[in-house]
Amino acid sequence: MVRNLDLTALRSFVAVSDAGGVTRAAGMLNLTQSAVSMQLKRLEESLNASLLDRTSRTIALTPAGEQLLGYARSMLKINDEALNRLTATEFEGELKLGVPHDIIYPAIPAVLKRFAADFPRMQVRLISAPTRKLLNMFGGGEVDVILTTEETCGPGGKVLVELPLLWIGAQDGVAWRKQPLPVAFCKNCIFRSGVLQALNEDGIDWQMAVDSELDNAVEAAVSADLAVHVALKGSLPPHTEIIDHGGLLPELKPQNINLYVLKPKDQASIAMADIVQHCYAAPQPKPQLITA
Repeated sequence: MVRNLDLTALRSFVAVSDAGGVTRAAGMLNLTQSAVSMQLKRLEESLNASLLDRTSRTIALTPAGEQLLGYARSMLKINDEALNRLTATEFEGELKLGVPHDIIYPAIPAVLKRFAADFPRMQVRLISAPTRKLLNMFGGGEVDVILTTEETCGPGGKVLVELPLLWIGAQDGVAWRKQPLPVAFCKNCIFRSGVLQALNEDGIDWQMAVDSELDNAVEAAVSADLAVHVALKGSLPPHTEIIDHGGLLPELKPQNINLYVLKPKDQASIAMADIVQHCYAAPQPKPQLITA
């Protein structure tokens, strides 16, 4: 039969050890001396061991008591941490996390799950918006933590990872072979101007096959092999693949995924930032290629 140690008795035991006597320990715990003595007696009876050497004027620990003391401190520390985490009012409320649509997967679901487990009294509002809009919201204090996709990193930000920006198309698609090259971009896509400039510099004729406000419209067109698009390595939309164009399309500049925290001293924001960094440090899945 499994037995449980009494945490209250363990707390009294640790207090007696630290204070060097029952009377002082009782004062520290705001208990009577008889109450502390009774808890110690019950603890010794439950373990069938003597924990305190009472033969001298000052109380000392027996070998069994010395062995128990380390366990008792660890158990009380874990108990207090769990209690503070689950009941502390500073971990209540809402945290706003902003993430561009194209990098929600694969890391953000794991981030949200981990944060919910560590801060069950906190609510996370996930805001999906283009990088430029997120930066504007962050500058206005409307969001607590944001991730961005940028060629560089702004003041106060931290680069989580630098990733290749890759041409993508439909699985087994041929749109990338067409002339002029059909491309699809949202109007607010931060990659749009740089990609179109790269095409112009390489003298590649292109046409905008989809010019939408919505990311899912672009993804639908690309997965239907009506156009090509770009994506960061490891963040491909469903039913798309990397185009192995063999130099027929321009090489694109790598991009950063950056992290910005509005209140770097806020414990919940710090915890969210730590979880995000941990998840981005995990290995990323290998993408598939469209070969020529």
